[in-house]
Amino acid sequence: MALILVDGDDRPLGTGEKLAVHEAGLLHRAFSVQVFDRAGRWLLQRRAAAKYHGGGLWSNTCCSHPLAGEDTLSAAHARLGFEMGFDCPLGFEYSFVYRAVIPPGDLVEHEFDHVFVGRFDGDPHPNPDEVDAWRWVAPDELSEALFAHPAHFTPWFALIHAALSQRLSAPR
Repeated sequence: MALILVDGDDRPLGTGEKLAVHEAGLLHRAFSVQVFDRAGRWLLQRRAAAKYHGGGLWSNTCCSHPLAGEDTLSAAHARLGFEMGFDCPLGFEYSFVYRAVIPPGDLVEHEFDHVFVGRFDGDPHPNPDEVDAWRWVAPDELSEALFAHPAHFTPWFALIHAALSQRLSAPR
């Protein structure tokens, strides 16, 4: 899988093989999808234990990387269907750059992450190769869990949760 290497302004610089990019900590394009229901609950997934990193950790609804020549929004829709077994309208919310060493420390996520949000009011049908469990979580319960047990969550989700909580509570 060839990831899109980018600069700090998300301009493509080339491509790199997925594992090599994460071993070297190279900045690359990614996306994260966060789905809410009409009650404002967050749809979370627990990443499958066999994932190459972050296995067994709770995270946003889904995330991945667009491939060279692939539109990021289209890739987000495709991945949502692949991982969670449904699709819904998605809107771009914001983007950010982050860098995190992934335990046990041999891989580095360094992403220009595009965050999309959507609404869905059903039950997902997750792919067991990608997702071990899922749940809808009320905002207050999620904030408490992230504070009490940060090691149970992916590092990027803590950043997404903080930003989306502020953005979605602000008047529009």
